[in-house]
Amino acid sequence: MILKPYATDSQIFFFLICEPVAKIKTLRKISFIGLLFLFVFSNRILCQDNYYFKVHFLYGSKPKKEFQKSESRWFGGIWGGHVGIEVDSNTVIDFVPEGKFHWIAKNKNPHCKFAVHTIKDFYEIFGGTSKAVKKATVVIPITKQQKQKLDSITLVYTTKPPYDYAFIGMRCGSAAYDILAQLGILKQYSYGKTYRRIFYPRRLRKRLLKKAKENNWTVTKQNGTERREWEED
Repeated sequence: MILKPYATDSQIFFFLICEPVAKIKTLRKISFIGLLFLFVFSNRILCQDNYYFKVHFLYGSKPKKEFQKSESRWFGGIWGGHVGIEVDSNTVIDFVPEGKFHWIAKNKNPHCKFAVHTIKDFYEIFGGTSKAVKKATVVIPITKQQKQKLDSITLVYTTKPPYDYAFIGMRCGSAAYDILAQLGILKQYSYGKTYRRIFYPRRLRKRLLKKAKENNWTVTKQNGTERREWEED
């Protein structure tokens, strides 16, 4: 507003009082819009860097006496079970034997592979249905760099396993531990210490559930059918 020489008292009042107030309101609107844009833009950046993966545990079990004829026996029984890592949506990799089973590891002639399963197929690897098994899933948040490393490990390990599957050697639990340790999620051990300390999945599961509690990670669980005995945590 331009103040004319013959302005009235009311015009002078508006120029001195109301005009600055209007400018302040305009500046506030501009500032608010700027802050809103900054919040949305920052939030989008944070969301883009929000990565995570899941570790799936199938608990070991054996048929109850009254169901031994109808329920199948599983590899490892009550101390068995299985573990896999969901590296992408509905894509689980897990370490399994292939061909003749080795009691002692033969890393130069491995009989194994890192298999790729859907979540449903992973939980049905020993038979039965995924809805009837005891399971636990741990959701682990990671950085973009850790996600890139996980993708790299997945490509290498599914192409050519770095070690053999054997009773005295690496199996599903120790192999999953190996991947988690490389990502900095768990303490890294030598090859020998890894398979000796993580002799079966329960040992990895106890460590990961403890860490999940300490870090407030999401854990989901499902009880298994009453027709079988299930291992405990």
